Amino acid sequence: MSTAPADEAARLYATTVEMADRVSARRGQANEFYLSLETLLLGVPAFFGVTGPGSNDPLRQTALAVVGVIVSGAWWLQLRSYRQLNRAKFNVILAIERDHFSIQPFTDEWASLKTDQVPGWRERYAELGTVERVVPIVFAVANGVLIVWAWL
Repeated sequence: MSTAPADEAARLYATTVEMADRVSARRGQANEFYLSLETLLLGVPAFFGVTGPGSNDPLRQTALAVVGVIVSGAWWLQLRSYRQLNRAKFNVILAIERDHFSIQPFTDEWASLKTDQVPGWRERYAELGTVERVVPIVFAVANGVLIVWAWL
């Protein structure tokens, strides 16, 4: 066990939890931004007839779709970065709990989520990071389909 005073450990713990919460908030804002951008890239051109059936400009349609694929890739990479950053922060939080506190809320929460069955179609908790990484892939596939469709 570390020799750091209890009040210093509590202060560091509170700061670390706050920093992890801020990263999660930024991650949510990034998701909102990319979702809006992808919706704009797919929806607005389709609404104005630039893409889809009857479009007579496959080059413009392809260019928009390529931008959509690039945006999806950037989104996925940013999510991976946020996930790595959060993992590191939560490892620090769990270490502080383990070394300095008898009550360990984050440790207990994760243990519960990993062992308890969730009612419904899944046997266990699906982490948000796992779920949210699917969305950029879906948009990349949709844009890829649009590229193929443009040249049919």
